[in-house]
Amino acid sequence: MEKSWILFVALRYIFKGRSSSPVLAILGIAVGVLALIVIIAVMNGFQLGFIESILEVSSYHLRLENLPEEKIDELQYAMLSVPGITSAVPFKEFQALARGRRSGQQAVLVRGLKENTLEIDKSMESKLDFEDGYFDIEKKENVLLGSELARRLGLTVGDSVTLYSITGILSAENEGGVNNFTVTGIFRTGYYEYDCSWVFINIDNVSFLDNDSEYKLGMKIANRFMDRSILEQAEKKLDGFPGVKVSSWRDYNRSFFGALRTEKLFMFILVGLIFIVVGLNIFQAQRRSVLQRREEIGLLRAVGGSEKAVQFVFVLDGAVIGLTGAGIGLALGLLIASNIPQFFSIIEDIVNSFIGLLNILTSGMGFGMTEDFSVFSPAVFYIKEIPSRILAYEVVIIFMFGLLSALMAAWIASRKITRIQPAEVLRYE
Repeated sequence: MEKSWILFVALRYIFKGRSSSPVLAILGIAVGVLALIVIIAVMNGFQLGFIESILEVSSYHLRLENLPEEKIDELQYAMLSVPGITSAVPFKEFQALARGRRSGQQAVLVRGLKENTLEIDKSMESKLDFEDGYFDIEKKENVLLGSELARRLGLTVGDSVTLYSITGILSAENEGGVNNFTVTGIFRTGYYEYDCSWVFINIDNVSFLDNDSEYKLGMKIANRFMDRSILEQAEKKLDGFPGVKVSSWRDYNRSFFGALRTEKLFMFILVGLIFIVVGLNIFQAQRRSVLQRREEIGLLRAVGGSEKAVQFVFVLDGAVIGLTGAGIGLALGLLIASNIPQFFSIIEDIVNSFIGLLNILTSGMGFGMTEDFSVFSPAVFYIKEIPSRILAYEVVIIFMFGLLSALMAAWIASRKITRIQPAEVLRYE
């Protein structure tokens, strides 16, 4: 039986009807999809920025601990022979106090690296943005400081900074492991904790400051989500190295990454409530449409339309509403999420223009706003620009949420058709 009439009737009900409910439903779904895409993209930008700073600069993807110093080169070669491991960087680290030109001391974490670390570890190089100077720890007296740490200590490239090993102060006799260094680079990772408390020095100078620090080996892998299988292969390479432990980024960052995942999930749920509200609106509109069109439904049934075919007319209405709304929201959401800095810049320009107009109107009254409006002011937030990351699978999920909310609401509302009997409806027509 020819079913082409179903689409014709469905579109006629949407675009020729007198109700504005379909338009409001389309707008509601579009706003929901748009808001969810933009919010999740910005949240991804912040969260992935933090995660990448932690993994690429601090904790690495895999890490070996309890390494005997005489076996470092052998272990490094063994790890690089594991398929999937792209770099292996030996390092030491310890807690210390730093003193600069300004009075007072600042607690820092000192990490000793080799002078060719950035040549070995390209992903770390991509996360270190040098505001002044460059990565130069070839000489033992050279030191690299985080940007916020340098600001607090009042230091610039070429200045001298004194490091006091906390372990040395408590146990050593050589003036507490004190040494003066020359600042050769000031870096920024975008992660505040690192920028205000991290120091890089030459690994050969660590022993003078802290005798208790042990060698560790930080490794990067091509795909960090393959860490479990690569970790198993790495453990097989450690059979001849008793006491050496290997761990994954999931182990030593479990609580922090779990908190970020929970935060994102709850944000997804809260913003997703928009779809429930829109779905209820579509349900009420479709149910009202079924009641208003009882005679038309009865006529369609009387001329041969099956119960499911007539029900499919209203389900198709929901599909058209869902596809249209989700499509509009998807296009606008991707456009805004891909141009977040420009979008907020436009908002700030509009608000500042309005503030300027108010200042002109109120200038004679002795009050007004003088500061420019900024959505994310660098004076308050530790960011240079608003980050945004669009993940394809999340966009697909959001689009399907918008579509399915309309389809489900229309299907539930259309079930009332099964209780309409053509003979009773048309008896007095």
